Amino acid sequence: MENYYLDFGSWLRSQFPFRVQKISVNAGFTCPNRDGRVGYGGCIYCNNQTFNPAYCDNGKTVTEQLIDGKRFFSKKYPEMKYLAYFQAYTSTYGSNEHLKALYEEALAMEDVVGLVIGTRPDCINDELLTYFEDLSHRTFLIIEYGVETCNDKTLQLINRGHDFACSRHAIEETARRGIRVGAHIILGLPGEDAEESLRQAPIISSLPLTTLKIHQLQIIRGTRLAKMYAEEPFHLYTVDEYIQLIAQYISLLRSDLVLERFVSQSPAELLIAPHWGLKNYEFTQQLQNYLRNIRMK
Repeated sequence: MENYYLDFGSWLRSQFPFRVQKISVNAGFTCPNRDGRVGYGGCIYCNNQTFNPAYCDNGKTVTEQLIDGKRFFSKKYPEMKYLAYFQAYTSTYGSNEHLKALYEEALAMEDVVGLVIGTRPDCINDELLTYFEDLSHRTFLIIEYGVETCNDKTLQLINRGHDFACSRHAIEETARRGIRVGAHIILGLPGEDAEESLRQAPIISSLPLTTLKIHQLQIIRGTRLAKMYAEEPFHLYTVDEYIQLIAQYISLLRSDLVLERFVSQSPAELLIAPHWGLKNYEFTQQLQNYLRNIRMK
């Protein structure tokens, strides 16, 4: 099937001469908007159970989690290589010495050929960036920032604890050192309609990003957003609405921006809404079909 954007899988295959898979690692981090440094309670939509695979257990060491992850994936592809993905919470939130030890532990693992480190833009410092710059010369590395939105009013509403200027600064400083930078955004946050999302697309595109993840807003059990939604329901995108929005959004992005994903798939037992009943690849197929039909008209 023809691609109408630069997808992450194709791009990753161009970076390595072998098959590569990310293994999520939970290294026991928290976030500054949870522990009181900038706030309490975390982001209003966040329940970390939604993106921790079964093999990802912070009661185990980084090495033990990677062994479990390798065992999980190698059944199908014995020759697979891996990227250790520090995903849960804020994976640069700790002393630099502790952080470096965790990253080096992951890289010491056989068949681990790089790192993806998910974090917040307010949890980075010059010493760590210098270390990442050195690291990027000896292994594959992506630093992935949770940006979520360019709208400061929305960032305050979702209890993010930083503004968009902070995201821009962290992304620019990281890219300036020659490090691959990823970003994560959410479409459909409270108060943001399609017009507002499309207003933000050129802003995101102007940032020196290598990769971008886009997710639909989901209402997850046990979150403050779930309480808000129960008290005063607001519009959530249907599949068709979201596909149309993504198609418009993509058209406003530069062509060399690697698009990693468009949807998040939370465990059914945690998801309140929306219930699309689609796996990630099924959504991507529908999006590709929609884009192809547009091109044919």
